Amino acid sequence: MSEYFVLDGHKAVPIDDPIKWAQEFSKVDMRRVAETEKDGVRVSTVFLGLNHSFGDGPPLLFETMIFGGKHDQDQDRYTTWEEAEEGHKRMCEVAFEV
Repeated sequence: MSEYFVLDGHKAVPIDDPIKWAQEFSKVDMRRVAETEKDGVRVSTVFLGLNHSFGDGPPLLFETMIFGGKHDQDQDRYTTWEEAEEGHKRMCEVAFEV
């Protein structure tokens, strides 16, 4: 299984050519799933482009992280764009104590 992935719309597609991967991954505007900021706390969800499961389970290709506040650096990872969107909403509830 490839460790490199690119986005085709919102779908992660494996790619074996690291040069093509780098060219696609350089398109920064395509990698952001969501970003929410409130009172100096930021929740960011992005496409990582690399499999972060390290061979254990399905590929983890998206990540949400909290920056600031009492949950600073909390993170979670997901396989699909849709899971990442839902995870972003959950992390916002945690970060902003909704």
